[in-house]
Amino acid sequence: MPRAKLIKQKLVIVFLAGALLLFSPLLSLFDRPVLLFGVPLLHLYLFTVWSALIVAMAWVVRDDSK
Repeated sequence: MPRAKLIKQKLVIVFLAGALLLFSPLLSLFDRPVLLFGVPLLHLYLFTVWSALIVAMAWVVRDDSK
């Protein structure tokens, strides 16, 4: 399978995972008046998911042909 097609498929998977993790019913599970390290749980969850999606996309598109 060509590398470009494989990258596109992996990016679609990352997108779908992000859409699922940021879906409103799932977000409501973290919308509680709880503080972790002084940060509201929802904000911590959103920042963690956002960061994980960026890392996943960077991992998918990195060039290993050195």
